[in-house]
Amino acid sequence: MKLKKHKSNEKLLICCTVIFTIIYLVWRITCTLPLGGTIVSLVAAIILLVVEIMGVFEAAVHFYNMSNIEQPERPKVSEDLFPDVDVFIATYNEPRELLYKTINGCINMDYPDKKKVHIYLCDDGNRDEMKELADYMGINYITRIERKGSKAGNLNNAMAHSKSPLIATFDADMIPMHDFLMACVPYFLTEEKVGFIQTPQSFYNPDLFQYNLFSENRIPNEQDYFYRDIQVARNKTNSVIYGGTNTLISRKALNDVGGFYTDAITEDFATGIYIESKGYHCYAIDEIHASGLAPEDLKGLVKQRERWARGCIQTGKRLNILGIKGLNLKQKLNYLSSISYWFSGIKRFVYILSPILFSVFGVIVVKCNLPQVLIFWLPMYLLTNASLKRLSKNIRTNKWTSIYDTILFPSLIIPVILETIGISQNKFAVTRKGGAVSDKSYQRKKAIPHIILAVLSVIGIINCFRLIFAKNTLAYAVVLFWLVANLYNILMSVFFMLGRTPHRKSERASVSIDCSINKNGKEVKGVTKDISEGGVSVVLDEPIDLYEDNSVGIQLLTDRYSCNFEAEVVHVDKVQDKWKYAFKTTGIEENDFRQLLYIIYDRVPVLPKHISKSNSIFDDIRLNVLTRGKKVNQFNRKHPRLEIRKKLQSEECGEVEIINFNYEYALVKTDSEYNNIKHINISILPEVTIKCSLDKKMDYETNKKKKNKPVEQSIQLYRIDNYSEISEITELQTTLNKWANEYEAIKKIENKKKKKAGPSDELNEMAYL
Repeated sequence: MKLKKHKSNEKLLICCTVIFTIIYLVWRITCTLPLGGTIVSLVAAIILLVVEIMGVFEAAVHFYNMSNIEQPERPKVSEDLFPDVDVFIATYNEPRELLYKTINGCINMDYPDKKKVHIYLCDDGNRDEMKELADYMGINYITRIERKGSKAGNLNNAMAHSKSPLIATFDADMIPMHDFLMACVPYFLTEEKVGFIQTPQSFYNPDLFQYNLFSENRIPNEQDYFYRDIQVARNKTNSVIYGGTNTLISRKALNDVGGFYTDAITEDFATGIYIESKGYHCYAIDEIHASGLAPEDLKGLVKQRERWARGCIQTGKRLNILGIKGLNLKQKLNYLSSISYWFSGIKRFVYILSPILFSVFGVIVVKCNLPQVLIFWLPMYLLTNASLKRLSKNIRTNKWTSIYDTILFPSLIIPVILETIGISQNKFAVTRKGGAVSDKSYQRKKAIPHIILAVLSVIGIINCFRLIFAKNTLAYAVVLFWLVANLYNILMSVFFMLGRTPHRKSERASVSIDCSINKNGKEVKGVTKDISEGGVSVVLDEPIDLYEDNSVGIQLLTDRYSCNFEAEVVHVDKVQDKWKYAFKTTGIEENDFRQLLYIIYDRVPVLPKHISKSNSIFDDIRLNVLTRGKKVNQFNRKHPRLEIRKKLQSEECGEVEIINFNYEYALVKTDSEYNNIKHINISILPEVTIKCSLDKKMDYETNKKKKNKPVEQSIQLYRIDNYSEISEITELQTTLNKWANEYEAIKKIENKKKKKAGPSDELNEMAYL
């Protein structure tokens, strides 16, 4: 197969990093061990050195892969050659609503002859409701009574009841896009022996790291680095990891290795290794063709990572990763690096504890002086960080890697140690998806190790400052640097453990597509801002009043899909010079709902793909301190509020000024002598009069705090009694919009003239509507 090679332009940077890393390791091994100290000091020093060597090994493997990235070029083949494909959706206990969306996506996949696509719901829970769902959706249903081999056994059972030469595997929450098969099948239609094609695991909802740290608009999903960077780089050595979902696999390859591997809780990791050991070429592509649901609560995340960690270590031991036949040295080193990664919890704990041992307990872990550190450590540290940032295409930085590792290390240390010494977990633990469960007591319990280490770090920082000033030397500056850096990571971990209350039942996707709103036969065109399963927000050029009866018809239209549903207005707001209307769905037919699901999920998720520029340590802390303390406002303004400042005539008060207007209420300024008038009639147009009843009044001059001056004018909030009559008058809407635009233009001119002036007292009037 033809490979597209993306040569790295950072070879000089990588070479310098390698050279200075080797120099650093030689210095660490030969000059920094405290050989004349205590046993505790020596043991701590050796553990730290071993951890650093492991980190260097993983970095070396990654840098080698990244130095010359290779991606398979999709072959151009006749669609007549496309073979039959079996689609396996593995499920055990996931909810019906989640599987409905996945099946809906699978049914929607394009193929030259859709009769060749055979979809199977592989239910290891043997549930009647899943059989009913499969029948209802028109797909095949496979189950079994005995659950031997967990997920791998489930898939092997499905293989026994199907026969297509290609098999697509999807987890219960992973929704394929319409082009999944068309993008993946061609790779198998060449003379090359292809085992599987792995596409990224992408997510349509923010993961816990993004969400809990208020960074869903600032950083990519934590898994993006693995699937869009590490996996693609492994094409070079044919050591791509089978991720268990969003994958197309050769049945022949599976038959050659005896099916999905059942003797490890990460059956995908082991199965992929075996396939590659049989001489099959396996590729990862960075194009997203499916998206799913990231774990929504801490328990689910921890359970998922414990299974991955234990499973990878299990696989390495049971397959004898260094002795397995069929893999070359490069492949073995890549898989060894994948397994050693799961010791990152231990490594992170050692990195945090080492400066604490010295600064708090006086245990020397590294024997050196400041000039040596500046000569040997600093160049290596700076070059490694720069290389990671450059090679990862700004998907990941060393800072965020440290934060992720610090968050998870207390949960992973014990499972990793137990699995390493042979106390294995053989039961497959399914990660719960669909509906976040906030368990504050569990979160607080998980935060205890971080809090203890934070206290010790603060004590160490104080001691370092004391030593620097007491001994008048900067020798302790490096220890101080690591204490502060670790404290930042720990603080971010505590923020993470505090969690964040979810406020939405369904995820919103920022999608801009054409939209039309129908109210009593009148149609208004707009563009969507975001869409969810429960509603949509639409941006309009001009405001319209839609609230009476609070029911509208909405149509969403794309080149491929069309969806109609009933909705009601839940909020109206002005955003710059546009108007945003938020709608909640009140009624939708099933065919339209399925079209809505396609519109939402048949697309690449819009969450960040790169780290934003506003990503400093200061930004991280500011967001988590200030944003965390803010209350979420529940908006309920359902009419467009127009600021018009228009003088008009009334029957009762003569000339009055309407400050702002939203069809249901008007804020009106009158002479003070009329401040007790409970009912007024204001002529808006020659044939349109609004009838108003007093709702709330205030003293305008008192609001300006000029208590010694006589009150000349008053402002009252009036309810519009004939709202139902005037809300449908098109000429009235046009006139009000014209007045609002005129006042907006005047205000812009005044603002330019008064840039240095304070806000007008009259702006306070806006708060009354």
